[in-house]
Amino acid sequence: MRKVILYIAMSLDGYIADSNGKVDWLNGQDIDAENRDTYSEFIQDIDTVVMGWKTYHQIVTELSPDEWIYSTLTSYIITHKALSSTENIRFVQDDPCCIVQKLRSESGQGIWICGGANIIHPLVQAGLIDEYCISIIPTLLGSGIRLWGEIEKELKLKLVRTQSCNGIIELHYRRR
Repeated sequence: MRKVILYIAMSLDGYIADSNGKVDWLNGQDIDAENRDTYSEFIQDIDTVVMGWKTYHQIVTELSPDEWIYSTLTSYIITHKALSSTENIRFVQDDPCCIVQKLRSESGQGIWICGGANIIHPLVQAGLIDEYCISIIPTLLGSGIRLWGEIEKELKLKLVRTQSCNGIIELHYRRR
């Protein structure tokens, strides 16, 4: 069965975007310092990315409007909009849990849950995320889009690795 991994960054106070949905604060404590590239290592074992419409829209309109940055992956965009899919970008209207359960049963490499909170929360609730790779950014936002919502039952994790670079702490957990 394929592994489902949440790989995401959040502020120290638990937000994945500011009140305007922006992520321009996602950097270390020293703007001129070089950050460790954990993404390149992570993505080697991934062939599928799942995200919501807002994350997709932000990527194609703000973060990388000229090029789809996940062109080597099969991308599943969960949306209520009826849009035409391409070979590598599939727009789906299904529940995130149904999509991830279906993908898990297919052959392939890891499945990356990219965002946003409306996609992540039901997957956490259903116990469908196997690994949590969370980068803690040295910023307190005070408000915005929270990564974590309330969960109905306790979820036990095991810390498997930590890394620190330029004030960013990456925590890597597996479900116990």
